[in-house]
Amino acid sequence: MITAHLPSGYLLGRGIRARGWLMGAAVLGAVFPDFDLIWFYGVDGRAFHHHLYWVHMPAFWLVTGAALLTVLRLAAPGALPFAAAFLAGVALHLVLDTFAGGIAWAWPVSNHLTTLVAVPATQSHWLLSFILHWSFLPELAIWAAALFLFFKRKLS
Repeated sequence: MITAHLPSGYLLGRGIRARGWLMGAAVLGAVFPDFDLIWFYGVDGRAFHHHLYWVHMPAFWLVTGAALLTVLRLAAPGALPFAAAFLAGVALHLVLDTFAGGIAWAWPVSNHLTTLVAVPATQSHWLLSFILHWSFLPELAIWAAALFLFFKRKLS
C-alpha cells in the first residue's frame, strides 16, 4: 500500500469503537512503520528496500509487542488499550504491505519479501506503475470506506 495506511488505521479505530487518544494510537500504529522512509531517503540513500528495516519486521513487533504488553499489564494496566491499538495498527500495516509491497514474514530465517501481487514496472516511474495497476483499487476502496464513515459521523 502506498497511501491507504492512514485511512486503514481510521477504519481499525472505528472497528474497535475508539475515540480520542485510542483512535490516535490505532492511526499512529497504522502509519508508524513508514516513518522508516525518513531514514531510507534522508540517511541511507535508498541502499536497500525500506521493508527490510526493523519497523517492517513482524518478528520484531511480535517480541517487542509481547514484552510491552506484559510490562504494561503489570506496571500500567490503564495504558494497555492504547498499546494494543497501536500494535494492532502496526499489524494491519504489515498485512496491507504484504499485498503488493512485500514483508519479510520469515525474518530472521529469511529476508525474502513475501508479496501477494507483483506489480510490474510498466511505467516510467515506479509510483505510476503502482497507481495504474489493478492492485491500487483496494487502496481506493479503503480511502472511500474511511471517508464515508468519517463524513457519516460528522453529518450525524
